[in-house]
Amino acid sequence: MKTRQNIHGWIALDKPEGMGSTQALAKVKRLFNANKAGHGGTLDPLASGLLPIALGEATKTVSWAMEGRKTYRVVIKWGEGRTTDDREGEISELSECRPSRKDIESILTSFEGEILQTPPKFSAIRVSGERAYDLARAGEEVALMPRPVFIERIELLALPDRDHGEFSVTCGKGTYIRSLARDLALALGTVGHVASLRRTQVGPFGEKDMISLEKLDDLRHKAAGDNAMEGVLRPIETVLDGIPALAVKDAEAQRLRQGQSVLLRGASAPIAQDAVLVMWGQKPLGICSIEKGSLKPKRLFNL
Repeated sequence: MKTRQNIHGWIALDKPEGMGSTQALAKVKRLFNANKAGHGGTLDPLASGLLPIALGEATKTVSWAMEGRKTYRVVIKWGEGRTTDDREGEISELSECRPSRKDIESILTSFEGEILQTPPKFSAIRVSGERAYDLARAGEEVALMPRPVFIERIELLALPDRDHGEFSVTCGKGTYIRSLARDLALALGTVGHVASLRRTQVGPFGEKDMISLEKLDDLRHKAAGDNAMEGVLRPIETVLDGIPALAVKDAEAQRLRQGQSVLLRGASAPIAQDAVLVMWGQKPLGICSIEKGSLKPKRLFNL
């Protein structure tokens, strides 16, 4: 058995439809022969598109990836409500009503900004310690409370036929596109569900960054050595663009690596900061906080 590699960075995987996020993660981890891996936001098996995967020390920055804005292309099928709010569920309700372009465009702004959204009954949210989808599959009535989510923008892209509408949605963490599809349809006097879904952006990662499993597999077979695939990795700090960066000198870096704080001198030194990216030369040292003028280590990278 080959020894696992200490390889660090991000892959913007183009996850295929029909594959779970955990399965996709395992495939990438195996292709890179990596010691450690994690992903930055689950993507349902029904959906395709961008699944950010962290390798090695990049796993320490997963929470920042998950906080980033996400963009989806979603096709909603009108006239069919389904138990799961997507095409995998059973038909629960039918309607002959089909919305017009004018009708759709007139309500989109009411779904933008911070709104209250009730998650789908078939979701991973816990109810009394149980997953909602387990309770729903067992035939139990699942009562989920609405919760605030942020939707930055919804755009109607096309109406390919009277039964379908294609949209672009940019939203924040925790937004369920299945719930949005359900609620849009209800607001239009009909019922609906997600017919297809593709994620095209997560934080700093976009469509141009995505790479398929087939391409990774091809690179693996062409690789001359275990380090040959590192060329497709994005740096650990890619997902940390939204926080301030601070450079430290050798003596300060050594103190931080030993778990000690570093006093920041000078009138311009910030008094408080929840998270800063600390750079040591050209390498990221880790994430620190600034408290009362001192730099304190929070999560350091073992590079």
